[in-house]
Amino acid sequence: MAAVEAMMWRSLFQWLRRAPLDLAPGEQAFTHHRIVNPILGAFIGMSIVEIPILDVIVSHVIPWPPARWITLALSLWGLLWMLGLLAAMRRTPHVVGPAGIRARTALGVDITVPWEQITTVTRSVRPLPSSKSIQVEDGALHLVAGSETNVDIHLRSPVALPLPAGAGPPVTQLRLHADDEKAFVAAAHMRLTSMAL
Repeated sequence: MAAVEAMMWRSLFQWLRRAPLDLAPGEQAFTHHRIVNPILGAFIGMSIVEIPILDVIVSHVIPWPPARWITLALSLWGLLWMLGLLAAMRRTPHVVGPAGIRARTALGVDITVPWEQITTVTRSVRPLPSSKSIQVEDGALHLVAGSETNVDIHLRSPVALPLPAGAGPPVTQLRLHADDEKAFVAAAHMRLTSMAL
């Protein structure tokens, strides 16, 4: 959790500085945040409205002056945390490059699958019943955004992929969400074709 928190603050700082993404030559970035932008934007907007309202309520209801500053500090931290999450989502795109596919989430998942381990990459929209960002079921690791995935990465053999809590169970597919899944699949196909030649 501390590593994720640090990444979010670092991402917010880099986003505010408009620092370019750290991409190696030949790598293409594919965002995965647009599907959750409306929800996160609504929460950020509500927080901005809530902070002054809560400040007025606390300052008039609780006779202990430090309570106002404590609630104000917690409210501002919550707002900055949500902005940091939004920044982290923008600063951690999936990457298709010479080394393979790098699948990432804003919550610390960073998996690189070499091309040698990949058989095919297909487009397949899958709504999921849970909105948990990391799910493992039916031999597949799902990196979920907005309760869905839309890209299936088929692996040559079962692989235990690294997760923030340690290696997950062996899976034969990695499923993720990309904002432009058609371009993601096309870029992956081009790489796979060049590897086969």
